[in-house]
Amino acid sequence: IAPIFIIEGENIKNPILSMPGVFQWSLDRVHEEINNLLAVGVSRIILFGIPESKDNKASDAYKDSGIIQNAVSKLRLEFPELFIITDLCFCEYMDHGHCGVIDKEELDNDATLLLLRKQALSHVQAGAHMVAPSGMIDGMVGEIRTCLDENGFASIPIMSYAVKYASSFYAPFRDAASSVPQFGDRKSYQMDCGNIREALKEVELDVLEGADIVMVKPALSYLDVINEIKKIVHVPVACYNVSGEYSMIQAAANNGWIEHDNVMMEMLLSMKRAGADIIVTYFAIQASTIIKQNNGI
Repeated sequence: IAPIFIIEGENIKNPILSMPGVFQWSLDRVHEEINNLLAVGVSRIILFGIPESKDNKASDAYKDSGIIQNAVSKLRLEFPELFIITDLCFCEYMDHGHCGVIDKEELDNDATLLLLRKQALSHVQAGAHMVAPSGMIDGMVGEIRTCLDENGFASIPIMSYAVKYASSFYAPFRDAASSVPQFGDRKSYQMDCGNIREALKEVELDVLEGADIVMVKPALSYLDVINEIKKIVHVPVACYNVSGEYSMIQAAANNGWIEHDNVMMEMLLSMKRAGADIIVTYFAIQASTIIKQNNGI
């Protein structure tokens, strides 16, 4: 699965300096990236939006004409072969950069759940094939599943970021999505990096609430977590090969310290070997190109 960043405006292909080779795309140019993906056999994407304006209610996240809603509608028409997943979170849409409603500098879990219902429904009504809640909000899967079922979308699957650690590997993504917290950090709702027991509990809860796929994020430093989760669930396990993991390889390869393609493939293979059925990665085009070449396609 390839992550795609959509930004308001026209004729935009903004390079993300901390993620060489990754861009923010305006809707009138994102077809360039989609065509490159489809050319090497990648037909699954996950969308992240960078709205024109932000507020403390994340209004653009769930309005009918929001950046992601418009992107989904456009891509469904132009690329019927594309499978579109949308990220459900509010860090890109809140003016404070946190993943939900903030009350007295604390995340209000229940208020955030109400907004997640609205966001999920708006994305699916626009044509999203799958939604992926990523905020680590307690009860998020159950709320989204109930909302979609009540509105006639019982067949829409949910890929839950069931295990999302409070990691230092996310820094380049925050440049890409313009989502740096304006105060504090996300450790109160993301997971302690040293804790695997909580990861197993979170996965079990999300599956009970209706998750069709569970995800571990980041991937490289949490291969043991992926492996343990694979042993206890009967749904597909995904992992997110995150921005910091991507940028380390890019930076080292650009300095001539490592051989890019071999290290990239070894990293991705380690995630597959650990038990990941699905990998979300910024290496989607490069890795798929190598796989096609090796298979003589």
